[in-house]
Amino acid sequence: MPHDNNPQPLNLIRVSKLISLVLRHKPEEIGLELDEHGWADVEELLTKIQPRYAINMDILEEIVRTNNKQRFAFDETHTRIRANQGHTIDVDVELQEAIPPEILYHGTGEKSVAAIDEKGLLPMNRLHVHLSGDEETALRVGKRHGKPVIYKVKSGEMSRDGYIFYLSVNNVWFTKEVPVKYLKR
Repeated sequence: MPHDNNPQPLNLIRVSKLISLVLRHKPEEIGLELDEHGWADVEELLTKIQPRYAINMDILEEIVRTNNKQRFAFDETHTRIRANQGHTIDVDVELQEAIPPEILYHGTGEKSVAAIDEKGLLPMNRLHVHLSGDEETALRVGKRHGKPVIYKVKSGEMSRDGYIFYLSVNNVWFTKEVPVKYLKR
């Protein structure tokens, strides 16, 4: 993507999408280095975004604080930043194992139903299957993929059967897969 030396006018949504892209999928897009846990140096991130957008620490803190999905987190010193989840690159975001509630939810689009009904929920290009603790969140997720369909996941039963679940800092549940027998529409 070519760009000149004049940064674009600041649009927080566009900046947030660029940060999401580089912290979750393509750090090389701006020449950024992530450590094995997905952390990037804040100063390096700001410096490498500045040719595209006039961003500073105050703006970055606003993006992190106001992101409705709580997609990003600073470390305790605010010198490092990472995406909380949704990576397609192999990083260990140090998710905490947790015992899930009896039921979790997965929102998807109608176009995915046949594949899910046949193979269950698979991580596809992500590291984990993402699950919601409530139907409203799953519905919002599903709407992003067309006409929404909500699956109930028998997560309690899965856990008792030996499947491992993780809970992110922003309350998204993860597991490696959800076989068909644990799903109900």
